[in-house]
Amino acid sequence: MPKTFAEKVLAGKSGKETVVPNEIVEVEPDLVLSHDNSAAISKHFKKIGVEKVWNKDRVAIVLDHCVPAADSKHATNHQVIREFVKDQGLSKFMDIGRGVCHQVVLEEGWILPGQLAVGSDSHTPTYGAVGAFSAGIGRTEAAATWATGEIWLKVPLSIKFLLTGRLPAAVTAKDLVLKIISDIGADGADYASCEFLGPAVSSLTVADRMVLCNMAAEMGAKNGVVPADDVTFSWLKGQGVPVDDSVRPVLPDEGAAYDKTYEYDLSDIQPMVAAPHTVDTGVPVGDLAGLKINQVVLGTCTNGRLSDLKAAASLLKGKKVSPTTRLIVIPASSRIYAGAIQDGTLLTLLEAGAVVCNPGCGPCLGAHQGALAPGEICLATSNRNFKGRMGCKEASIYLGSPYTAAATALTGSITDPRDLL
Repeated sequence: MPKTFAEKVLAGKSGKETVVPNEIVEVEPDLVLSHDNSAAISKHFKKIGVEKVWNKDRVAIVLDHCVPAADSKHATNHQVIREFVKDQGLSKFMDIGRGVCHQVVLEEGWILPGQLAVGSDSHTPTYGAVGAFSAGIGRTEAAATWATGEIWLKVPLSIKFLLTGRLPAAVTAKDLVLKIISDIGADGADYASCEFLGPAVSSLTVADRMVLCNMAAEMGAKNGVVPADDVTFSWLKGQGVPVDDSVRPVLPDEGAAYDKTYEYDLSDIQPMVAAPHTVDTGVPVGDLAGLKINQVVLGTCTNGRLSDLKAAASLLKGKKVSPTTRLIVIPASSRIYAGAIQDGTLLTLLEAGAVVCNPGCGPCLGAHQGALAPGEICLATSNRNFKGRMGCKEASIYLGSPYTAAATALTGSITDPRDLL
């Protein structure tokens, strides 16, 4: 029987010849990720009564949500995590400054094509960008997996997104995924595995693929994936990740059964913006053009890559950010930060008036580095615009691409980036 990507991976990891949607399988993950919430997870872990995690080389912790610590509460939380890491002898730990966990996991090669990862963060599906099955789980699930090395997963239905054509100038994967979510809704892929396939995939960089898989969570998906190809392996090697013949891509079979299929011609996509307070409200940027914006945030695990910073810099070079708008830039990792220094991207952004922060999650969750005030409006390249997301329930967040963010920062109001090319 032809299998989808998810069916192939879950069958292999559970030791079965075949699995079917809605079947419960027991698997041993290749990686269990957590971040600043590891202190809370460790409390659950200790209650289980197990002395050591099942595999010290498969438990990954990255401090990224509030780094450096904004107050003594966060500092104490980090202290607890550092002590746990030392006691357990964990080999995959990154302290403050290395970057957002999802970016770091891929840069470090902690998860590879065909492998299975779970993480106590809802955007763990990001690792589908390198052809892995990756899904978010809860804190107690993470603690139990630390202890036993096993977790139950339900085999998801699979949805195919067939992509053709090429993205036009100043239009990005962020615009594509905002269009998809606006079409199918925030619950349009509940507990599904979203496969991004078709001839257009080869034109998408790993950075583009990270955007699609990251935001699969915003349509309710359990997993998002772009099956690994030459682009994937070239990127991994470029990160210094050792990839040998044992790493093989898992590809869906021809004739596999999908619950739904959606087709998108990338050449038809235009810049999109999602309005408050849900992600499925995306409309063409022109529909909201002229709306005054107080703050623009460029970064996060969705759009904090070097290509995103360079896209913004291409519009900002030799110009100044509007005096009525703050531009906050947060590279997704220390490698990206260094790359943006070396090629002059950060200097361009600084000269335009941007505030550049250290790698991390920053204002995305509302902890620090750009929390909003009541009545303020922000346009961000992040993945969520829920009430209170940036620290204030009386503020409003719009979502857009790096090009749209840069254009908006320049004019002080939502602007179609194509107007500035």
